Amino acid sequence: MPITTTRRRLLAGSAAALALPAFARAQGAVKPRLTVISQWSAGSDGAAITALGKKFEEKGGTWQHSPVPGFTTEMMNKLRAQIIAGDPPACSQLKGPEIAAWSKIAPTVDLDALVAAAGYEKVVAPDLAKLHKPGGKWIALPLQIYSTNMLFLSKRAMDKAKADKPPVTWADFNDLAEKMKAAGVTFPVANGGTRADDGQKFEASLAGISPTAYRAAAMNLDKKALEGPEIKAAFAQMRKITNWMDPNVGAQPYATNLKRFIDGDMGMLIMGGWAQGVLRNAGFKLDDFTIAPGPSDNGKPVFLLNADAFIFWQRKEPDLQAGQTLMAQLVMDPAIQTMYSQITGSIPVRTDVDLSGEGWSDGQRRTAAALKEAVASNQAVLSLAHNMAQENGLTAAMIDVFTEYAKNKTITPDQAVTRLAEAVEGAR
Repeated sequence: MPITTTRRRLLAGSAAALALPAFARAQGAVKPRLTVISQWSAGSDGAAITALGKKFEEKGGTWQHSPVPGFTTEMMNKLRAQIIAGDPPACSQLKGPEIAAWSKIAPTVDLDALVAAAGYEKVVAPDLAKLHKPGGKWIALPLQIYSTNMLFLSKRAMDKAKADKPPVTWADFNDLAEKMKAAGVTFPVANGGTRADDGQKFEASLAGISPTAYRAAAMNLDKKALEGPEIKAAFAQMRKITNWMDPNVGAQPYATNLKRFIDGDMGMLIMGGWAQGVLRNAGFKLDDFTIAPGPSDNGKPVFLLNADAFIFWQRKEPDLQAGQTLMAQLVMDPAIQTMYSQITGSIPVRTDVDLSGEGWSDGQRRTAAALKEAVASNQAVLSLAHNMAQENGLTAAMIDVFTEYAKNKTITPDQAVTRLAEAVEGAR
């Protein structure tokens, strides 16, 4: 929808500008500068943040990005070191419950006036907004959304199995995997063996079986739910998934399987929309694969929400304060969110961005539709594997259980349930 500037809008903007804190009004008086820490350095993620940096520079700013590729923990180690040294970045990548936890370590910027001026809160899903305003004030801004349980289907593997429809339930998924195997698809599932991937296999299994049980167990850590029958069923489904995978992918990322996936030697991939960006960046075409919502036994989409965001740390330097204002305005801009998501394969946080035009894939449109339907049916839940449901320590303890279960097939689902409950109690 085109944005029309009216006198009322201008007056509203002027009033909002007067309400901005000193750091916001500093913009224009000095050249904006931004120091940023993130994990994104290569591939579609690296291309997207580089494009964001260029937009920042086009607006007259100086962009200073310090990527820390690898595990989230490594990026957090650099962030912690800079905070301890009294030199936090002007903003850094952070998400989920970590935003509230880290905001207790160092002072953050109150973004309320900027958010109000942009009208951002009314176009962000309420549950997502809460994560970014601990204590009631905006201190971080979400930029893009993924669902970690989207299902990527190889066109060639589907042709081999003479299948033309994505599976809807886990029973459908299991049937299709068997058909692919019988038709000569060597490995019906193309997932990898990293810790995050193991977490995704479990969370997709449980959320697809029962989003209610997922919310109680993974998000609320309810003891009874953690020992419930849905958890055992989720481990049983996860074992089926791992049995259809290449047994030699231990600790390897899914990206190492993409050529075999496109060639039809592997059939299905349970992954976030970022896989679309990785596939396209590797030279593959959208026609080579189909993207659909992950299996859900009640037939309605379940959205395992993962949102990337930036938190803003207090700095006294006027140029950094001006840079924070400019960065916040860019992150909330619909054009910037469009650019970013079209590079990475995510969907925008803003619910008012139109995905019907060029530059968007059918998979992204299905993801956006799935989010809308999942929110309406209360089946949008926060990803455990990607640190949205719990803080890093608890997440790590739970993923230890999933990874050991994925690698050691002598562990039964009953034993895994007990181990998961014990891991949660030990990490509380």
